[in-house]
Amino acid sequence: MFTGIVEELGEVVAVERSSGGARFSLGASVVTGDASHGDSIAVNGVCLTVVEVTENGFDVDVVDETLRRSTLADLAVGDRVNLERAMALGDRLGGHIVQGHVDATATVLGVDSDGLTEFSLPPHLSHYLVEKGSVTVDGVSLTVVAPAEDRFSVALIPTTRELTTLGLRAPGDRVNIEVDALAKHVERLMAPQLDRLARTGTRRAVDNGESREQAR
Repeated sequence: MFTGIVEELGEVVAVERSSGGARFSLGASVVTGDASHGDSIAVNGVCLTVVEVTENGFDVDVVDETLRRSTLADLAVGDRVNLERAMALGDRLGGHIVQGHVDATATVLGVDSDGLTEFSLPPHLSHYLVEKGSVTVDGVSLTVVAPAEDRFSVALIPTTRELTTLGLRAPGDRVNIEVDALAKHVERLMAPQLDRLARTGTRRAVDNGESREQAR
């Protein structure tokens, strides 16, 4: 689990493609301070497992499924990436609960000089975004400014633009999106109850209609 607070901007040092995915060698110094084989590190919002800690960074393996569902397939040597270690018990939750499981990719639609940035949004995710709610973009915890059916916008402060890859993004670039996990859990828990209420309400409406007809 992560918080969406980027600890370090890493760099793609090498990419080794294979039939089942790819191995990425990433340059980093902060997140590797206490890292070891098997640890989880979020790379642009994707939870990955460290397979080797190197002198100047670490290596991760990425399977084809993850490459297809995220923007990691777009990475090339020299690209910068957002890095965050998995949170430890007792850490401050500076952002919000982030799982590192990408829900979809989106496209940057526009960026203005004040940092207001607009992204596309798959319609099936729109109901998870609310004004002043949380969303994760490339591993960065952000506050939703204006949600819509097929897009949303966030306001990037100068610090966020400087310390994350979001300051490098331009219209047309793809990003990883993860909606608030709590919203998904609430929906899953409430769905059976809401469905039951809907069915009960329909039956009651029919019963009431029949009663009125009989009363006539």
